[in-house]
Amino acid sequence: MTTGGQWLVAVVMAVGLAGVLIPVLPGLLLVWAAGLVWTVADGGGAVRWTVFGALTVLLVGATVAKYALPARMAAARGAPMTTLLIGAAGAVVGFFVIPVVGALIGAVAGIYLAEYSRLQDGRAALAATRAALVAIGIGVLIELAAGVIMVLTWLGGVLAT
Repeated sequence: MTTGGQWLVAVVMAVGLAGVLIPVLPGLLLVWAAGLVWTVADGGGAVRWTVFGALTVLLVGATVAKYALPARMAAARGAPMTTLLIGAAGAVVGFFVIPVVGALIGAVAGIYLAEYSRLQDGRAALAATRAALVAIGIGVLIELAAGVIMVLTWLGGVLAT
């Protein structure tokens, strides 16, 4: 792969890292796909396929953690899975109603309304919403850390080949 091709892979990976924080972009999937292109561009090789295997493990692990951790933390605080599902639905609606920041606003509103409906207590619903948001934030941090590790792993592969 040419130097220009490697720079293009690096740019796509950087966009993927931004996508972890900006819900419009597929985040880690972009980083992984750029790694796949880098792997097969010159016919692979042991180092490239090893790097790609590591990228795949990191992608799967971070994706599982991103969804499992908030669900587990919310359940520990007594919130049912339906609360997170309503929050996700609120994020989708919010994204289309208020571009860019609407996903976050819709998610928060969905979680709060679901918990308020379930608990019939504004303070308890707010506490549950905070707990769910902390769990989601931790999931995003895990995903971001995995993305950075994926990029560093790829960079190590570039230097090794």
